[in-house]
Amino acid sequence: MRQRTVGGAAVSAIGLGAMPLSVEGRPDEETALATLHAALDAGVTLIDTADSYHWHAAEVGHNERLVARALAERPAADRAAVLVATKGGRGRPGDGSWTVDGRPEHLRRACEGSLRRLGTEAVGLYQLHKPDPRVPWAESVGALRELVDAGKVRAAGISNVDEQQILTAREILGPALVSVQNRFSPAVRTSEPELRLSEHLGLAFLPWSPLGGLACSVLDDPADRAATTGAFHRIAAARGVSPQQVGLAWLLALSPVMVPIPGARRAASIRDSAAAAELDLGPSELAELSAPFDAVGT
Repeated sequence: MRQRTVGGAAVSAIGLGAMPLSVEGRPDEETALATLHAALDAGVTLIDTADSYHWHAAEVGHNERLVARALAERPAADRAAVLVATKGGRGRPGDGSWTVDGRPEHLRRACEGSLRRLGTEAVGLYQLHKPDPRVPWAESVGALRELVDAGKVRAAGISNVDEQQILTAREILGPALVSVQNRFSPAVRTSEPELRLSEHLGLAFLPWSPLGGLACSVLDDPADRAATTGAFHRIAAARGVSPQQVGLAWLLALSPVMVPIPGARRAASIRDSAAAAELDLGPSELAELSAPFDAVGT
């Protein structure tokens, strides 16, 4: 697969957002592991997880353990090639809600838990999941600085942030800050200023929910494509690929620092997404896709 960089690490141009394998509606463990192995077989070398990717209150770190198990089943060379990006700073009480905790003491404990579950001495990429309005931003980011300095984190990232928060984090972390993870997709493009700032600073931009606005049903029944009229679906039909592939290829074309991390609950989905790394869109197609999103029929 074509590659991009996160910090100094070369990774696949398409990563895997592993969250769907552990939250509500998750597949059984056998299917989840098969999905992770399908991603690795397709050349995916960036896997995004978090300690809060779980369903029930008593299973914190469910997704991290799942990722660690899949990697343990691979040859050493495969494991060495994969950058596991995890996150701390959010929680799930088990009632479907999400909490935020950016206190330095919590982030230190969260990182220690991630290290144990992932079975590693240092997290490849540790990301602050979301700013906590109750905690000064500089204090939360300062905890990441401490983890980097202690050798427990090789590189740091921040998520769900604005431009000023990126700049402040860069001041505190310096070159240890390598990535920004904000929501960005065909339907949600509000983080373009943060994307362009990331590009200017040389930070990887990992859009979460990158397939927002594109119906998953087209992967279940290709005939559903005939019922859609949006630009992503029109171009997909003309190309003979899924709208998801077109959406991911469009994201890659937007910026050289873009590294989409689509989610998947089954092997077929991540294989389809991985193929987007090889899909080159022409100038007229990119112009049509970059127009305001047309959700009619999607």
